[in-house]
Amino acid sequence: MRRLITALCLAALLAGCQSPSATQDYDASRDFAGYRSWSWQTPALQYRPDDPRIKSDLTEQRIRQAVAEQLDQRGLRAAAPGANGDLKVQAYLIVDNRQQQVTTNYGNPWGPWGYWGGPMGGAGWGETRTLNYQVATLQLDLLDSRDGKLVWRGSTEQVVADNPTPAQRTQVIQKGVARILANYPPR
Repeated sequence: MRRLITALCLAALLAGCQSPSATQDYDASRDFAGYRSWSWQTPALQYRPDDPRIKSDLTEQRIRQAVAEQLDQRGLRAAAPGANGDLKVQAYLIVDNRQQQVTTNYGNPWGPWGYWGGPMGGAGWGETRTLNYQVATLQLDLLDSRDGKLVWRGSTEQVVADNPTPAQRTQVIQKGVARILANYPPR
């Protein structure tokens, strides 16, 4: 049992060490230097699934603030209220249920000889467990407001933590948006 707990802790530690990454895609034919302002698409944030346990005005407020700060750092200014910016911004928060199988092998205490039928004989045994968890994907789409076409998309994923504090939620969203927009504008 001690080995099982150690293996599960090690798997959790390794999963925690993997820093989330972001992916981007964009229309290479667009002149991103020409985009100077932005405004929110309606609706600004869409949830998948549309579940009241996920949907939150507080989450939307955090995402809106993080996006506004990051776009401002990149030289894009928010359009005046009621005006369209050069870009329309739309965010998606997608939560998926996922599973991972973890197998723990228990060997013979006498080392490899036990596996190969050596003098101590016998073989080890293993146990496979299924871990259920949720992954949140935050996706940002930037659309050209003149023709409505998608010109840039970025996303990042993160395992959903159990019972995060409001400060932790804010920090996760800020870091996620910064990761997504790290390579905007494309070079």
